[in-house]
Amino acid sequence: MPTLSAALLDRAAVVADLGGTAESIAALDHADLTAAVESVAALQHNVDQFAALIAGEVAHRSRPELGHQGLAQKAGFVSPVAMIQRVAHVSRAEATRLVETGSLLAEAASAGAPPVGGNDGSAPPSWRDALAAAVTSGALSLDAMDAIRRVFSEITGVDEIVLEDAADDLIAAGPGLTPEQLWRRARQVRGLLDADGIERREKQHRDLRTVRTWWDNATGMHCGSWRLAPEDGALVAEAFAQILSPRRGGPRFVDPAARATAEELLNDGRTDEQVSADAFVDLVRLAVDADPGTLFGGRRPAVRIVVTADRLEGRTGPGFIEGRTDTVSAPTIERAICNTGVISVGFDRDGQCVNVGRDRRLFTERQRVGLTVRDGGCRFPGCERPSSYCEAHHINPWAGVEGRTDIADGILLRRRHHLLIRDNRWQVHRDRADYFLEPPPSVDPGRVFIPMPSRSPVAHEIAM
Repeated sequence: MPTLSAALLDRAAVVADLGGTAESIAALDHADLTAAVESVAALQHNVDQFAALIAGEVAHRSRPELGHQGLAQKAGFVSPVAMIQRVAHVSRAEATRLVETGSLLAEAASAGAPPVGGNDGSAPPSWRDALAAAVTSGALSLDAMDAIRRVFSEITGVDEIVLEDAADDLIAAGPGLTPEQLWRRARQVRGLLDADGIERREKQHRDLRTVRTWWDNATGMHCGSWRLAPEDGALVAEAFAQILSPRRGGPRFVDPAARATAEELLNDGRTDEQVSADAFVDLVRLAVDADPGTLFGGRRPAVRIVVTADRLEGRTGPGFIEGRTDTVSAPTIERAICNTGVISVGFDRDGQCVNVGRDRRLFTERQRVGLTVRDGGCRFPGCERPSSYCEAHHINPWAGVEGRTDIADGILLRRRHHLLIRDNRWQVHRDRADYFLEPPPSVDPGRVFIPMPSRSPVAHEIAM
């Protein structure tokens, strides 16, 4: 494998050959432009490695025991982060990321971390070593490494070998995920591995909750902000999702009785922000006495906690907030059951919903629950929209399957992707509980299938 310096020089030469002017870039055809994006990303990966290694060495030469003789303090900075921030002209968050990831890379190098898949016969490599080796080999970007590192650093009381295996799984999934997606996946893993820490994190979230209100004297407007624990935040988010649902891509499951309300909102001259503001004031004014149908089109907003039957019967966590990766503890699950009861959704061993097919054109409310639990949001590759933005797409034309609306042949898609598939010859295929997207020849002449993975943590757990 070429050294970091050699790789950087090779990739810099490729990027330099692009010309470096707007005119030269505009002259590229589609294939060359896509290749240019990949080349720049590869070069940026090498530059980031250099930046992290340098920041890690700055941190090492500024370690606390050196006091005023440390590099940062001798240069007049209170910390290596402050020094990197000022010298490199980056944000404090970016400087912190560089120092922490660089320190991890240096720590792994000084310990003689073996490459991925190798071992020198001594103590097994830690998950930190595995992350460092993945960055060095190019399997992970620094952003992706930092996403896993931040989450795993919060895990306590879990065997190191278990953590390393989990890190290896995340590293393997890394190339197909954005850092944000990888961060969410790591949080799912943390919830499953460190169930004892869920209640601690729930308490931390509750302790951090805030609502601030103030008057903006310059405009005479009343302002506010809030930070809510995931369970409470999900309720607020669902309330606004229900209010704006017709505009965001719904209603997800068309109910003729709600069409008039949906059309009224679609034709409303207010912006989404103005609709939300007016609805917020109505919520405060009406409070607990509000008629749910007044604001939410007939369905009261609620937070669903999704948990497998085994964990429910064993009175153990974790469960998951529907549409999110946030884990909740067994006491929170029991409290939710006391408030709202239980809705049973059956899955087969492949992770497919069962026993919810119906001989009608539209998906039922029960099927809506099943699709939401199974898909976790839009299944179009790379889309992050939650279920509240989505419509149900029949992967087989409804008229051609004798009128059946089976949940196995339906998936959640946000409206933009629903229209893309329907109007531009994209096709969705199913293999048991797995779904694949086939692009049209105009996008990919080879029509290579693209996986459409579920975003539901519970669906992943069932499939394991």
